Amino acid sequence: MITQVAVALVAQNGCYLVGRRGPDGPLAGYFEFPGGKCEPGESPANCAVRECLEETGLKVDVIRLRCDFQHTFPYGTVHLHFFDCRPLPETDSEKLDPRFGWVPRDDLGAYRFPEANESVVAELINSYS
Repeated sequence: MITQVAVALVAQNGCYLVGRRGPDGPLAGYFEFPGGKCEPGESPANCAVRECLEETGLKVDVIRLRCDFQHTFPYGTVHLHFFDCRPLPETDSEKLDPRFGWVPRDDLGAYRFPEANESVVAELINSYS
């Protein structure tokens, strides 16, 4: 079975919203973008918005699907959907969940992301949009 996962690549002022996974569960201690498993019947875009709000407290708008692909981890196969997002104007990005913060695009390479995110992180670092 393939699990559908949506990821919000939230950009603001040349930075991306990044958090660190907790000590329990798969990929403990790795850094990640907000995201998670799609609920039954939920579109990946709606999942990215919901997961970002639940994990960070930040309301976002999806701009576009950046990419999607399948990746097999030791615990299963996921279909990852990465969405470029922006914070909504009515959201106070200063009141984020403390596990998340803004990382300058050029600094993303210094963070340890899951292997499945490596190509996306490289693309973000090399983009100028």
